[in-house]
Amino acid sequence: MFGVPEFAVRLARPFAEALATGEADPAPSPSGWGSVQVPRSPRLLGRRLDVLTAFEAVVACLVFLVTFNSLAATQNGLTPYWERTGIGPPWSDLTFALVALAGSAPLVLRRRWPLGAWRVALAGIAMSGWVNKSLFQMYDVLVIGVYLLCLYTLAARCQRRITVAAWSASVIGTFVIHPISLPIAVLVLTPIALLGYNVRVRRSAQVRLAEQRRATEEARAAGAVLEERARIARELHDVVAHHMSVIAIQAEATPLSARDDPEKLKAGLAEIRTMSLEALTEMRRVLGVLRDGDGTGDTAPQPGLDRIAELVETARGAGLDVTARVSGPEREVPPGVGLSAYRIVQESLSNAMRHAPGSRVLVHVLHGRGHLRLRVENGPPAAEPAPPAPGTGHGLVGMRERAAMLGGSVTAGPRADGGFVVTATLPLQEGE
Repeated sequence: MFGVPEFAVRLARPFAEALATGEADPAPSPSGWGSVQVPRSPRLLGRRLDVLTAFEAVVACLVFLVTFNSLAATQNGLTPYWERTGIGPPWSDLTFALVALAGSAPLVLRRRWPLGAWRVALAGIAMSGWVNKSLFQMYDVLVIGVYLLCLYTLAARCQRRITVAAWSASVIGTFVIHPISLPIAVLVLTPIALLGYNVRVRRSAQVRLAEQRRATEEARAAGAVLEERARIARELHDVVAHHMSVIAIQAEATPLSARDDPEKLKAGLAEIRTMSLEALTEMRRVLGVLRDGDGTGDTAPQPGLDRIAELVETARGAGLDVTARVSGPEREVPPGVGLSAYRIVQESLSNAMRHAPGSRVLVHVLHGRGHLRLRVENGPPAAEPAPPAPGTGHGLVGMRERAAMLGGSVTAGPRADGGFVVTATLPLQEGE
């Protein structure tokens, strides 16, 4: 026994979906203008009365009455002819009622069940055409109008293959019922189907665009979170690296320098305690952003240029020979620039403590025209550097990121005598 050719199966599948098994897309969300809130609606109507649905129900009732009365009146007018020829009326009122119902009910069904409404409308237009042909009439305009509306809804809510199958079924049905009307049917059915398909394509594009916008917003929010985490990580690195380096150096040097002097030992331990408290305070300030989300709980001002002198004194206490110098006419510095300058000097001094203990360091702050220039330069170490601690090595990266965020730059490199120099240029206004 021969099997069904594959091309025949592919050709028949869209017709099967259109006539029996296919499903339509979900109804688009209402825009709100076509619905009216009902404060106390009956349970049968639910909590919301859709104006368009109610209007279509009224129009469906009118179509039913007009179609039924038209068919009945036409048959009554032809009754004398049938009596003279001996042929009785071929249709009953029940038949007319079924034709009118099949031609009007799709108006109520099309928005919720577009495919089911089209199937009922297809049966209704076929019945109407057959009955009107026996009554010597060509068309029922109302039933045709309902069918075209259902075909448009199907094309706007179903896949392209189902739309093509529904259009083809309409053309074939027109040819079977009234072949002379085939050209007119093609001219009418084709624009309706194309219009519905175009609406579906545009609606799908809008849905995809909304999804892309939502994905973009989510990615932007995730990027903002990552950027904030990176900023907090830089702050923590600067705080921990600087203060812990000073504390470690002080803890190692104090017992040696105050071996026979209890007062000096007591002063050194007090300084270590002060540095520890300062480190805890700054860490609380940074971590407060994580607790408060927007940092509103932190009212302490961020460090700036006015606190560089504290960094210099701390570095001197750790054994560095630090000289600070400020050049140029001092002017107001934006908070972001001041914070970045403070962190860059802080990280540079921390690196000098770790890699060049006891060296001579020059901190130069230059107020230029439209920019702030920093130069932290240390000589060769006067003592053996301590072995690098785990997790170090990210300070220069953090400094460059801070400067780049402001539109500036950082250069760093060794000197010929074994020292190291860090130079940073920070614009005072964005874009300079």
